[in-house]
Amino acid sequence: MTQLIRHLSQQEQLNFLLTNRIPRRLLTRFMGWYSGIESYTLTRYSIALWKLFADDLDLSEARQQKFLSLRQCFIRQLKEGARQIDTADDSVTSPCDAIIGSCGNIDGTTVFQAKGFPYDISDLIPDKSLQEKYRNGMYVTLRLKSSMYHRFHAPVNCDVKKITYISGDTWNVNPVALKRIEKLYCKNERAVVELHTENDESSITLVPVAAILVASMKFNCLNEALDLKYQGPNIIHCDEHYNKGDEIGYFQHGSTIILFATQNFKLCDNIKTGVRVQMGQAVLSQFPKVLDEKN
Repeated sequence: MTQLIRHLSQQEQLNFLLTNRIPRRLLTRFMGWYSGIESYTLTRYSIALWKLFADDLDLSEARQQKFLSLRQCFIRQLKEGARQIDTADDSVTSPCDAIIGSCGNIDGTTVFQAKGFPYDISDLIPDKSLQEKYRNGMYVTLRLKSSMYHRFHAPVNCDVKKITYISGDTWNVNPVALKRIEKLYCKNERAVVELHTENDESSITLVPVAAILVASMKFNCLNEALDLKYQGPNIIHCDEHYNKGDEIGYFQHGSTIILFATQNFKLCDNIKTGVRVQMGQAVLSQFPKVLDEKN
């Protein structure tokens, strides 16, 4: 048992060194360039190499089977009907395919990226009004592996009025790094997207966090991708309506989305750390409204 623990520790150390103690931004820029090279032959060999490190890469659900570039594979769309959307009015669905990294109640404004590694909402979200909205609320951290479907969708019927972009680092967001780098999500490139719903008492916000290799987020309502080359304003106004399940945008590589909800929501029974979820699956449900005693 001692030897097994030592072996796992050594593997974890090697993983951390290979994916983080490198020129992250330089490698990310290189990968962005490489993934955009248009060549069916190069892409086929690149995907074959990728499968050696990601044995769960499944392209059978992809709308297309031949890709001109690695980027096309990263941002692939799914066949019609590949995901079922939970349509219950009181549900909040997963915006993406993911593994739940952590989830639960927010302690005041303290959230956990991993066991023993807390961060404050204010370190992640600069908007003070949002910080207060999610005080004692709920959160679900959704980690997208590089092999997963990379597009993200509206978890509720909503309007998006603005997107706040926060430039930062490109740390790997795998579990090894999360246990070693304090406030990692608060250091990385990220965006804050408040979802406005018809119910003023309920609020949902998505925080997509970019990571190493292709630190790029593309929102369908914006002309430019938000990446290391972006030079525009940090607050980008828009006016878009999304029905639950509509596509909002995509990552150009695996990363993380943190979903925040007000305290009138609860986790669905099957949602816990380590569970794999699909886009459209319910992760939160709203507490039923309590009728006024006079009624």
